[in-house]
Amino acid sequence: MVTEILLVAVLLLLAGQLAAGRRPGPEEYRLAEIERRLDLVMRHLGVTDPGRQLPEVHAHLARGEKIKAIAAYRRATGADLRTAKAAVEALAGR
Repeated sequence: MVTEILLVAVLLLLAGQLAAGRRPGPEEYRLAEIERRLDLVMRHLGVTDPGRQLPEVHAHLARGEKIKAIAAYRRATGADLRTAKAAVEALAGR
């Protein structure tokens, strides 16, 4: 009985450590804020970034398929969901 309780406690601690490891750290929040500000400055100045050509993403956006555009962006770039959503919204002109 005691062994089972200890095993459950250890598993809960490990699960907590795994969940905590997935949270973005302060560096990631800072980088996201820098990217957001850069995007604001570029939009204010009217600067466009020719950057990557993402024809599949643009095709989905042209058809109003935002979720498919985000999925296509993630496949093309390997970006996480939050980054892909922000990038697709920027491409859509929001």
